[in-house]
Amino acid sequence: MSDAKKILVRARVNGEAREAEVEPRTLLVEFLREHLNLTGTHVGCDTSYCGACTVILNGRTVKSCTLFAPMAEGGEITTVEGLAKGGKLHAIQEAFAECHGLQCGYCTPGLLLATLQLLRKHPRPTDAQIRKGIAGNTCRCTGYQNVFKSIRMASAEMEKR
Repeated sequence: MSDAKKILVRARVNGEAREAEVEPRTLLVEFLREHLNLTGTHVGCDTSYCGACTVILNGRTVKSCTLFAPMAEGGEITTVEGLAKGGKLHAIQEAFAECHGLQCGYCTPGLLLATLQLLRKHPRPTDAQIRKGIAGNTCRCTGYQNVFKSIRMASAEMEKR
């Protein structure tokens, strides 16, 4: 157990005010998983390569394994748990399920959030924009073809809503 002085970190997480006392060296991914019990954000590689820990912080995708929790103080965070509303899956989640854009599911939370950010910026993305939008997320199972199909389907569904 460390003797480091704990600090209070407050943020809006998935639209809800949340807070926890953490050591200053606590990573954002640890804050979410261990202190807020939001375990959808995964730790995949500890090097920022894989993107399994991707969340949206203040409107930008970030790899939560590379930020300290205090850096999110006062911020707005969206995790994979924040996508579904009222028990209904988000169009992106539905598209990934329908098009088999996931297999083992480990990378899926990061891919879903990267897709959300991509479609906010480019509602009708080209293949090049999709490649760039998910470039920081590695999937070792899918071969990405169904991920691309999923993103295209999500784009079409979101446009209807």
